[in-house]
Amino acid sequence: MDVFLTSSRVFLIVLAAAGYALAAIAMKLMAQSGTTPPFMALLAVVFLVIVLAEVQLLRQMDLSNVYIAIIAAETLMVLGYALWAGETLTAREIAGGGLVIAGTILVGA
Repeated sequence: MDVFLTSSRVFLIVLAAAGYALAAIAMKLMAQSGTTPPFMALLAVVFLVIVLAEVQLLRQMDLSNVYIAIIAAETLMVLGYALWAGETLTAREIAGGGLVIAGTILVGA
């Protein structure tokens, strides 16, 4: 299988990564608010969408390339949300995110 990123593959990667990022954010909000049921319903729908997107990707790409691309996109989204939400990121956390992205580029090259 090839690793060439077509627009449909990029869309599915971003969709899956956004799903994982949304799930992480929902779990954080659930932990802060103590309100579980609405977030659990949201998580169920999100994970269903993620599974469908990943199945489509796995029909077109190798497992290792799919997960590396999703992890890189998710890393950027979660770090972006953390900054937007006013959380402070240490230099170590930013460097870690940078290493994830650099590793993705290295493996994908």
